[in-house]
Amino acid sequence: MTSDSDKAPLPLEGIRVLDATHIVAGPFCSMILADMGAEVIKIERPGAGDLSRARGPFVRGEHGQEVSSRFLGVNRSKKSVTLDLRNPTCKGAFENLVRESDVLLDNWGSGAFSRLGLGYDHLREINPGLIYASITGYGDSDGLSGPFSQWPANNLSIQGMAGWMEITGEPDGPPQAVGDNMGDSIPGVWTALGIVLALESRRKTGRGQYVDMAMYECLASHVVSNMNAYQATGENPVRSRDRLMTAGMTFQAEDGYVVMAGVRSEERLRALWRLIGREDLAEDPRYLGIGSDGDFYFEKVIPAIEEWSMQRSKGEVVSKLTEIGLSMGVVQTISEVAQCPHLEARRMFVDTGDTMDGTFRSLRTPIRLTGCVESPGSTPPTLGQHNREILCGLGGLTKEELSALEAQGAI
Repeated sequence: MTSDSDKAPLPLEGIRVLDATHIVAGPFCSMILADMGAEVIKIERPGAGDLSRARGPFVRGEHGQEVSSRFLGVNRSKKSVTLDLRNPTCKGAFENLVRESDVLLDNWGSGAFSRLGLGYDHLREINPGLIYASITGYGDSDGLSGPFSQWPANNLSIQGMAGWMEITGEPDGPPQAVGDNMGDSIPGVWTALGIVLALESRRKTGRGQYVDMAMYECLASHVVSNMNAYQATGENPVRSRDRLMTAGMTFQAEDGYVVMAGVRSEERLRALWRLIGREDLAEDPRYLGIGSDGDFYFEKVIPAIEEWSMQRSKGEVVSKLTEIGLSMGVVQTISEVAQCPHLEARRMFVDTGDTMDGTFRSLRTPIRLTGCVESPGSTPPTLGQHNREILCGLGGLTKEELSALEAQGAI
């Protein structure tokens, strides 16, 4: 077992990231980089900052203050500076920051920074080693434009475009979105990987590059099983009971639901029926998965199991069925996930300050580099908290220039 004193520094220590992003996709990406040791400097709009700062639900302070839980959850371990990039002095300070940084990350939409005169072609003249990663809805680089490249995008539109909604929901109902903003967080993960790979390429060649990340493509890459099935059959996967049954069975316990997934062999199903006192069904081929379709499972098999499971807790049902080799899971509420003893034992929760003298609990980046020191997990920044430190340092502004910009509302 490696002692703390023998552990290596985090892999991105010494890497500086300019995070000119907002809402979820970009901040989620830069949070991963910060958790892995990078210095992340958030570039925010004066006055308002990251749009998520104004979006609830809010954590309330003792004296009437409030801070966005959405902001706190994806912006730990970062610094904040405010700059109006339309202002020539601010633009010059930003270029100085670029000169001294390794990565620039933005998610303001196709061509947004180019329209400010801060596109990649300009910035690489300032810093040839710069990794410039841009998250857009449908991709934004020369030679890789498509008919949707100028479309705006968000979580739901991307879930729909990438096929997720069409394969989610009840067989006879409308398409459904997955219940969290996967259309944002998944692109954040892929972009973090893209940045790390570009940094490795720079280590070998000395050259930076533009990393073109499309939310659409990030989500489309996660319908891989359905895409493979389509290539084999030429048919669109449909929301059907047969498909639901193949993926897994969800049934009720006394205090909620459990799910049975994975391989349900004849032997294991026979053991299930014997366990719950239905030996009569243990010899019926239909209840062993032979010649039965999705309708039979939903109309006969699940109700037969529920006669037993609804008299027991979720924990007991999962425990007993796991013992006979079935792959089981508890269908947990978010409150149960937030208090999960397994996640607690795995140190998956990180507690930071909430900027109001309280604490805020969020989920740790699930990359476990057991040979490195732990991630810092420091409190998310207040708006412009690091203006003087960074803009009068790396940004090259004098204290007088900073005061003048403050008076103009440009920072």
